[in-house]
Amino acid sequence: MSTLSIVIPAYNEGRTIHLILDRVKAVSLRNNITKEVIIVNDCSKDNTEEAIQAYMGNNPDLNIQYFKHEVNQGKGAALHTGIQKATGDFVIIQDADLEYDPNEYNILLQPILDGFADVVYGSRFMGGNPHRILFFWHSIGNKMLTFLSNMFTNLNLTDMETCYKLFRREVIQGLQLNEKRFGFEPEVTAKVSRIPKIRIYEVGISYYGRTYEEGKKIGWKDGFRAIWCILKYNFFSK
Repeated sequence: MSTLSIVIPAYNEGRTIHLILDRVKAVSLRNNITKEVIIVNDCSKDNTEEAIQAYMGNNPDLNIQYFKHEVNQGKGAALHTGIQKATGDFVIIQDADLEYDPNEYNILLQPILDGFADVVYGSRFMGGNPHRILFFWHSIGNKMLTFLSNMFTNLNLTDMETCYKLFRREVIQGLQLNEKRFGFEPEVTAKVSRIPKIRIYEVGISYYGRTYEEGKKIGWKDGFRAIWCILKYNFFSK
C-alpha cells in the first residue's frame, strides 16, 4: 500500500490550522493510498503549537508527525525539515492556510499513478477550476517569474510559484536544497529540471487566495528574491 506524505509548514496559523487539517483528513485518496501528515512549526509566536497538539489529541486516527524549529528560519527551511522526515512513496507540499484545496490531491496523483509522471505541479492558471480574484500585480509578477524560470529550465510551466507540487519521494529527497524562505519554488524547479529523463506534468487546480488582512505573508521583497534565485540556480550555480 502506498503512502502520500503531506508536508505542512506552519507559522502563526493557530487560528485556522485545524480547518486545513480537517480537509486533509476528509480526503479519500485513490488506490487506497494512506496519508502521513508532517507539520513543521517554524517557531510560531501564536498558539500554533497548542492548536496542533490539541488536534492530534482529538484525532488519533490521522497519522500526524509534528516537528518544530526553535528559531524562525523561513518557509523553505520548514519544507526542508518536512521533506527530510517524509517516509511516504509520494510527497506533496500543503500550505497551512486555506488557499489550496486538499480535495484535489487525487488530480495531482493521477499522472504519477498512471505511470506518466515523476513530478506534478498544480497550476492556478489552467483549467476551469474556481479562482478567487485578488491582486493584479501579483498575477503579473507570478507570470513574469514563471516566464523567466522557463527561459532557463526550458520547461513550459504556467505556474512555477504554485504551492502544490507533488514528487516521488526519491526525487525530492535526492535534491540538495538551500533556500530558507520563498526561494524554494524557483530553486526546486531549477534542480528538478536538470534531473536526467525526469517527467514533469502540470494539472489545473483551484485557488482560494487570502488578502494580507487574512494572513497572506509573501511580499514584493520575496519577488525580487525569487528573481535572484532563478538566476542563481539556473545560471550561476548549476
